[in-house]
Formats: sequence, C-alpha cells, structure tokens
Amino acid sequence: MNYKVRMYNIQRLGISMDDKTKLGPEPEAFAKDPFGYSMLGWHKWGLAQEQAGFPVNLSKGPTGKDLKSPVLWLSHTQALSTAAIALIQNQPNLESLPEDMRGVAHCQYHAVALMLVGYSLESCLKAMVILRLGVDAYEETEKKHRHHDLRRLAEFIPDLSDREKAVLDGLTHFTKWAGRYPDPGFGNVDHSEAVLGISEKYEVSAKDLFEVAAKVSSYTAVVLSDAASE
Repeated sequence: MNYKVRMYNIQRLGISMDDKTKLGPEPEAFAKDPFGYSMLGWHKWGLAQEQAGFPVNLSKGPTGKDLKSPVLWLSHTQALSTAAIALIQNQPNLESLPEDMRGVAHCQYHAVALMLVGYSLESCLKAMVILRLGVDAYEETEKKHRHHDLRRLAEFIPDLSDREKAVLDGLTHFTKWAGRYPDPGFGNVDHSEAVLGISEKYEVSAKDLFEVAAKVSSYTAVVLSDAASE
C-alpha cells in the first residue's frame, strides 16, 4: 500500500496519528470501512507503542520486521480463538436452507470453527518460533515455517503424546482444506479418510481437542520466560 492510499484509509476512519482514544475496538469503523478497519491492527499497535513512549512512524507503515512482532502474532492468535469460540458457542441459523440440507451445512459450519482453532494454534506456534529464534533469525528461515502443519510447528514442545500429536494432525486437515472446501482437491480423497481414521482410532471429543489446544498454547508462557531470561 502506498503512502497516499494508507493515509486515505487512516483519515477515512478518523484515526489521528496522536489520537489515543482510538486504541480500543471501534465497531462503527468496521461498519464504515470493513477492509480498511480490519487492516489497521498494526497501526493500533503503533499507537499503543507511541503512548508508551516508543516512537513509531505510523504514516510510513510497517516493515517486514515490524509485522514479525510476536505481540501481533499472539494478538492474532487471540482474535482467531475468540472467533472460533463464538462459532462453537452459538448455533447457526440455517433456516434459509432446505430442510434436508441443514444437517450438511451444520457439519460444515463446525468444520469452519475447527479451521479457526487450527489457525489460532498455527499463529500461536509461529509466535513462539519467533520468540525462540528472534526476528532476524526467523526471517532467514521463514520458508521453513511457511506451512500449516501443526505437528511440525510444535516439534519444540516437549511431552506431547502420540494422541495429542494426532489431534494436531486432525486440525491441520481443517486448516489446509476441510474448513475451507468440501474437497481436498488434486485427487486426495484419502485425506478425508485420514481425518476419520484419527477420529476412530483416538476417539477424540471436543473436550479432548480443546485440552490439546490449551496445552500447546500454554507453552507460550515457557517460551516467554526463556526469552526474558536471555
């Protein structure tokens, strides 16, 4: 995004470079400009840094290193997990569908929720990788981490059982395809069987799934403690 476009979007939403009142959520700004508002996470983070006494050139926009901030990745993790919880806790209104299609869409609705759970873990794990390596080292090895395989991303977390790793494998299917499309594509119909195989072998309940998600995400505290002590 060039300077003029960026400044137009910021001004359109009424955000001043020194306006400390714009740090919080602004539902009315989303209603006014959903694309622009949804891209302003970094600018709000910049305002927070300014308020704390750390100068940030908001008009220039973020660099690649700025966007590797673990703070942003962990905040995005929270946004994704909150969205997933909202979907799971609120039953969808599928009355607009024919009665014999509502069950189909209900299954797919929960596939979307699992996709968001998987994405939240992916964001959390990549935040931990950045914290462990540092931004510069992460950028040098970024291609190595540019995937959705939760088991691979979680390799540094100790004491994950085979069952817990299998849950991560299951969620990976939902981040890669099952939460996005009904078909894995490229003739990979066996991927559907792989998900069902995990379900059958390990008898994974929703409680089990969220316990694994909580165990993985809670390891952030260990990584943060290690990073602070270095």
